[in-house]
Amino acid sequence: MSDVDFGLQGKVVLVTGASSGFGQRFAPVLARQGANVVVAARRRDPLLALEESIEQDGGRCLAVVMDVSDQASIKSAFDQAEGAFGCVDVVINNAGIGLSNPLLKVTEDEWDRVLDTNLKGAFMVAQEGARRMNSQGKHGSIINIASILGLRVASHLSHYSASKAGLIQLTKSMALELADYGIRVNAICPGYILTDINRDYFETDGGKRMIQRIPQKQLGDIDDLFGPLILLASDASRYMTGSVMTVDGGHSISKL
Repeated sequence: MSDVDFGLQGKVVLVTGASSGFGQRFAPVLARQGANVVVAARRRDPLLALEESIEQDGGRCLAVVMDVSDQASIKSAFDQAEGAFGCVDVVINNAGIGLSNPLLKVTEDEWDRVLDTNLKGAFMVAQEGARRMNSQGKHGSIINIASILGLRVASHLSHYSASKAGLIQLTKSMALELADYGIRVNAICPGYILTDINRDYFETDGGKRMIQRIPQKQLGDIDDLFGPLILLASDASRYMTGSVMTVDGGHSISKL
């Protein structure tokens, strides 16, 4: 039996939405696994700081400005990545926004902003990455960061839930078509992850009640996403495509 290979040595990994949140935490972990990491987002200054931090830690990183809702920006970012490291092997579609608003108050502009980033943007980045992988004979991996709100729903998040449900179905559709080219497509659905943004809410009575509805009775930490991320980015998951992995303490299977 051969050893399981979770390493990313020599792989070129592009992470969108890397200027903050999940993406900012994903990039150093991927670099420590041996990947050449391309960090992409609209804000350049945080990316440059992240690039410097990764390189000081011994990793290899390139910061590129990318607006996932702009196809020309996407192509430019991939061109820069190829110029520095070669063809991208792994695309991590992490860029996303969530706007909370009651259904009857959601504006057309809010709907478009959420869907353009979370769904259309993910499609265009994945499509560009897949085209380049295929043209250069790369058997790569595309990882879409979805949400358990693409599987179940919560109030005041109709546009966000719709975008993530669409992303899950898009993951499966892309996996089906791209299997012919040796390109795998999978999704990770985080549950409620403790961050600086939501910390105050989860200390309220309402937040504590929500935690009690999670079967494991606890929130997740961003670190809990690293294992599934590395699995799907590495050759250890070479027989996985079209998979939707929940990382939520059992929240998505909790009792109704």
